[in-house]
Amino acid sequence: MNIILLGLKCVRSIGLLVAIGVLSISSIVGQEPSKPESVDKSGTQKTEASSRTEKNVPKPSFSLSVKTKPILNLSLKAEKARLSEIAAEMAKRLKVQVFVGDSLKDEIISMEFSELTLEPAMQLMAPAVYIDYEIDSGSGMPKPLGIFFYGSNQGEPPLTAVIPGSSQSLLIEGDTEDGVEPQTEEQKKKQEEQPLRVHFEDNSISVKAKKQPLPLVLLKIGEELGIPVDIQFDTKDVVDAEITKLSIEDAIRSLSPNIRFFLRANLTHAERRALRLVLTDPTKSAQQGL
Repeated sequence: MNIILLGLKCVRSIGLLVAIGVLSISSIVGQEPSKPESVDKSGTQKTEASSRTEKNVPKPSFSLSVKTKPILNLSLKAEKARLSEIAAEMAKRLKVQVFVGDSLKDEIISMEFSELTLEPAMQLMAPAVYIDYEIDSGSGMPKPLGIFFYGSNQGEPPLTAVIPGSSQSLLIEGDTEDGVEPQTEEQKKKQEEQPLRVHFEDNSISVKAKKQPLPLVLLKIGEELGIPVDIQFDTKDVVDAEITKLSIEDAIRSLSPNIRFFLRANLTHAERRALRLVLTDPTKSAQQGL
């Protein structure tokens, strides 16, 4: 009897151990393996991509600075930059037409200058440089209209490249001896007594006018300089003055505040050439803000 009871206890113990073992195995089999924590690489990838993009973007080959106060001045730092690209940026900043000659379209330049005024700065840019200006005789500084960067053998730009208008007034005189040097004392005296005399030599102009109409004086100056004159205003102003060997700019300013004067500066040869004279209507000029 005791033997039987002992056998039953042993069987129960073995069954209990088997049950516990089965449960343990089931628990292990049912449990999913732990996954490694996911790492967000998007931030790192973006940083690396941004870094690669910045490396691939070429740095600008030049930097240009334009200041207008207290006077117009430019600064440029260029390292193997195209002249045509610099010219395009200058046109945008200065609000002026800038032309590059055919021989310089692919010109590569390297240079650096700081806070130079317009003409000294432009003179460094090309073998031949021209600037066309408009001067309002009643205001201050000349206004640049066009800048030309040309090769040394290209020749001069067309005179009408940026100068507006094509109309011209004509001067008709009856004295056929104009332009002929006086030979006798009587002829010299007669010439001295003329109410209007204009003489241009060595880039200086002399004007002697005795109560002469302003339009007539301007037409006479245009004839002497060989440039067109446009009389847009029938003024009654008269000129009673004697101007001796002044620059064209200074002489024109002294005659009237209602004159627009166009000239070309040849920076390579340090020459300034008159291109056109316009006598404007002061009422229209005020309305247009000229």
